[in-house]
Amino acid sequence: MSGHESLMRAALDEAARALAAGEFPVGVVLAAQGAIVGRGSRCNSGRGSRNEIDHAEIRALRALVRERPDLDPAGLTVYSTLEPCLMCYSALLLSGVRRIVWAYEDVMGGGTGLDLQRLAPLYRDMQVELRGQVLRRESLALFQQFFRTYDYWQGSLLASYTLEQSL
Repeated sequence: MSGHESLMRAALDEAARALAAGEFPVGVVLAAQGAIVGRGSRCNSGRGSRNEIDHAEIRALRALVRERPDLDPAGLTVYSTLEPCLMCYSALLLSGVRRIVWAYEDVMGGGTGLDLQRLAPLYRDMQVELRGQVLRRESLALFQQFFRTYDYWQGSLLASYTLEQSL
């Protein structure tokens, strides 16, 4: 098993815990030199408390700043079970993170396809390493289970696309 796969499995564990709690199954781990230094999972995505702020990446970054302010984000790699949305991608970049690995593509709201070269200087000069589809199948299974069980984002492009995929 590669280092990316091992760390993605830890993110999948976070996502499975979120799913067991009825939340959108996005899990994140932050790694420095191959060691996990932070974790996060999606919350407040269901049961009447929906908001679009408590994404796994944001929660992991907040916890890292609170618990490990000594760590340089430039040395981190983020592992997420879903391609970061535009909000999370921007937050990661502005925090100094330059390596992002994800399992399942977000065809509806994924932000990593943003052409940084076309943006203002703050973003334009950033060099970012991106890698997708690490343990995609395992992440897809969690999202399929979610969309078959819960109504969050039902009828969306992501839900339709996810449910049409074969394992």
